[in-house]
Amino acid sequence: MSEIVFQVEEDLIDGGWVARALGVGITTQAESIDELKAQIQDALKCHYDRSEDIPRVIRLHFVRDEVFAFVG
Repeated sequence: MSEIVFQVEEDLIDGGWVARALGVGITTQAESIDELKAQIQDALKCHYDRSEDIPRVIRLHFVRDEVFAFVG
């Protein structure tokens, strides 16, 4: 695997950000985006037994829900 994708969402309850790897059982969280990137790298090191198995490209897919009222 040369690339891994993380779905990133704001944590509306505790604040900060939550990242979940798609297709791989990795989830992490942090207070800022920079901290989240460091947490993701740390989580990858913990998840994979061999460093050569860690995907070299990490893609962050930001998901944002927006709700608004219908005014008719």
